[in-house]
Amino acid sequence: MKLSDLSDETLNKIKSRRWDRIIEKHEGPENWEWVLEYENPEFLEIDGHWVLLPVASEQHSNITILRTIWSADGNSLTLFLKDTTFGDGEFLAGFMAVCDRLFEEDFFLAILYHEWFIIKPE
Repeated sequence: MKLSDLSDETLNKIKSRRWDRIIEKHEGPENWEWVLEYENPEFLEIDGHWVLLPVASEQHSNITILRTIWSADGNSLTLFLKDTTFGDGEFLAGFMAVCDRLFEEDFFLAILYHEWFIIKPE
């Protein structure tokens, strides 16, 4: 699935949504319209489902899914992931994302994307 394949109606649904973030000590609600315009996101396929995270598609090759937790009804997904895009090997960025299925759509959209730090065990 690609963003370019979506109808204008579906893109407008995404643009109207907000998501919560804590990234690099910046926090607060953000809107998906800005992400679509400036971040160059694209869908990731996770466990056979399409998921849109607020990250540039260029980062996808650096993302490793560490854990997936599906809700009982299959409409929400919690992800723990590692992104080595900006890591130095010792201090790596991890992220937790909560994603909900967009109403009447067959994909999940991040509603929360928070940073956490992965420190190698000694």
